Amino acid sequence: MTTVRLAGFDMLTAEDLDAWHALRDSNPRLDSPYFHPGFAEAVHASGQPVEVVVVRDGAGVISAVLPCHRERSLLRPAGWPAADFQGPVLAPGSSFSPLELLGGGIRGFAFDHLLEGNPDFEPWVESARPSPYVDTTGGLEGYLGRASKSGKDNMGQARRRTAKAEREHGTIRFEADTVDAEALERVIELKRAQYAATGVADYFAAQPRRDLMTRLMNTRDPSFAGVLSTLHAGPHLVAAHFGMRSGGVLHWWFPVYDPAFSNLAPGWMLLRELVSAAPRLGITRIDLGRGDDEYKRRAKTGETMVSQGLVTRSSARQALRRAQSSVIQAAKSSPLAPGLRQVVRRFRTL
Repeated sequence: MTTVRLAGFDMLTAEDLDAWHALRDSNPRLDSPYFHPGFAEAVHASGQPVEVVVVRDGAGVISAVLPCHRERSLLRPAGWPAADFQGPVLAPGSSFSPLELLGGGIRGFAFDHLLEGNPDFEPWVESARPSPYVDTTGGLEGYLGRASKSGKDNMGQARRRTAKAEREHGTIRFEADTVDAEALERVIELKRAQYAATGVADYFAAQPRRDLMTRLMNTRDPSFAGVLSTLHAGPHLVAAHFGMRSGGVLHWWFPVYDPAFSNLAPGWMLLRELVSAAPRLGITRIDLGRGDDEYKRRAKTGETMVSQGLVTRSSARQALRRAQSSVIQAAKSSPLAPGLRQVVRRFRTL
């Protein structure tokens, strides 16, 4: 029989953390930085309490871990709502019963980016969507050999626009991985302005989430680190990105650009520079994260699937969730979608 323990991150033992690393290292599907204990540790230290589900098999060996936030009777993946990959950390081929999460006052586990390859969760999956990525093996030349026609065309346009930006605004300067508090503050400022302009909930309204970015930027562990990339034209910060990396995987998390330079499509300029720099950075894949953005569709070389759902024993609650999901998807696909955003947000708070 298995045993399940729920512990605050700072209560984990050396055995727990060693097992976490060993399980992740044994499973190539878990190479995203979201599955590294460094991410959960940074989230917890920034003031967003993380509790970790530790599962032991019948022999007493740790067989799975799952970092979470607890909201009364509900568990959510650590880093929610900005955790772009979620799921238990376990060895390939291992089984994990989601119902083991329930008990001790916990009535549900909600997920919205569950990584494919977790068949034990299938009864609770409500929908699945693609999460695109860019294979950067071989740098820009390698990418162009794999990219779609649209991806190649946009990279070519980015090269020409970079030259134009240099002519009109000054020398182009690209920093692939810099520790710059002022630049990070500007990234957050631009992202908050984008949220306000598009009516999306402001992720950075909460101070702990801003603190998380600073903590990650200053994390320099070879196996896990925050990555701040900036693109300047003369004195102007044209575009920037803050994400995380683990090994050869970079997660594209918070890209921004200065609206004053929107005519140059600066996001593509920045992405081109990152793809070009990938070999010297040791990056072989950039995960773009789930989303309907057109640039992701054009830039991707492949995709994985992530799913949304709720693990619960309540059939009524599950039915309500499925109805909610159907209404949200119908609202998104409707010609009236812009006017229905407020309705969608209200449903999401249920």
